[in-house]
Amino acid sequence: MRPRLLPWFIVVLTLLAVFVDLPFLPTFRLFDKDIKIDFPLKLGLDLLGGSQLILETQMGKIEPQDRDAALESAKNVIERRVNLYGVSESLVQTSKLGESRRIIVELPGLKDASSAAELVGRTAELEFRELPATSSAKTTASGIPLIFQSTPTNLTGADLKKAQVTFGSTNQIAAGPQVAIEFSSQGAEKFAEITRRNVGKPLPIFLDGVPISTPKVEGEIVGGSAVITGDFTIDEAKSLAIQLNAGALPVPVKILEQRSIGPTLGAQSLQKSLLAGSLGLIIILIYMVAYYGLLGVVADLALIIYTLLVLAIFKTGLFIIPPITLTLAGIAGFVLSVGMAVDANILIFERMKEEIRWGKSKVTALDLGFKRAWSSIWASNVSSLITAVILYGFGQSVVRGFAITLAIGVLISMFTAIIVTRTFLRMIIR
Repeated sequence: MRPRLLPWFIVVLTLLAVFVDLPFLPTFRLFDKDIKIDFPLKLGLDLLGGSQLILETQMGKIEPQDRDAALESAKNVIERRVNLYGVSESLVQTSKLGESRRIIVELPGLKDASSAAELVGRTAELEFRELPATSSAKTTASGIPLIFQSTPTNLTGADLKKAQVTFGSTNQIAAGPQVAIEFSSQGAEKFAEITRRNVGKPLPIFLDGVPISTPKVEGEIVGGSAVITGDFTIDEAKSLAIQLNAGALPVPVKILEQRSIGPTLGAQSLQKSLLAGSLGLIIILIYMVAYYGLLGVVADLALIIYTLLVLAIFKTGLFIIPPITLTLAGIAGFVLSVGMAVDANILIFERMKEEIRWGKSKVTALDLGFKRAWSSIWASNVSSLITAVILYGFGQSVVRGFAITLAIGVLISMFTAIIVTRTFLRMIIR
């Protein structure tokens, strides 16, 4: 980007960040309709309050090679139940401690831990159902009402050995992602009988009473192997295979711990965290002005822009990634990154002061100061990003929240130190 356009780019970017960061955005009226734009800050369990469950899967009847798949299947079933329940900002994750495989469920805003336990603690139930024999073709084509009139068969998830994503060849009628299913010997006999009497009809598949697929039976299927075709994307086919496996590998779960976190405690934690962060930011701003004078004012302005940009990313996720769910650990990562953002400015200013002492002009000292400080800034920030990646890869929810906010803060601090501070100093010196 041309140097002359950089100031305008920074101004526009800052104004957009301020707009996103406003706690209450105005309502716009367009075509006689009120349009409200809102970017709420998503808060985690420790700030909003809610319920937390720790579940342990009972893997005694599952083969060792299938236990990781069973754990992932159980996690996906619980996550789907939570989403259907309507709990926002929920978090479902797995944890392995030796041979113990656990599922941790965090439900912000849900005060009743017992209802949450009832919601997620049931074993998944996969059913193959068939439509009424008297249904008309017109009613069948209309779809949804008939699906819920379907009756259960004796074919369940216990008869399904596995489901996996495959790809059809161009010589077949349906090419692209498909889901191949394989039944046990008893399940194969049941499946052959069901497909024989339902040729040309849909065969709804239900998981926990909710239809997840309605494949059409093209003919009697013997041998216990079949393929579910359709206009699947890879993600859709993978999701269906995981849901089918969830019923094929029902894993009983035992509730190890359930606890409720009151919203009052979360509000107090949020207030104290914001107070600590604000005090830290104010102290840094005062120190930079007192020690560096005009350079400190420029650094403070860049730091304020940095804070606005990071908060805007937390609220929007740049419209590319999901918005960040802010926790106490995330706030700690953000406060730490504020200090690191100032550190880059200090390195640059000290190099500039050395160049001026050696008789260089201010313009030359500015360019050389940034150039010679860049290697140190780059090395320190890359090492911090590597640390954040390691924490995210091996950590759980709290540690991951800290790693994400730290990484975002480091990246934005590099932008404000190299682009924003340099642009403002060039304008002042010249």
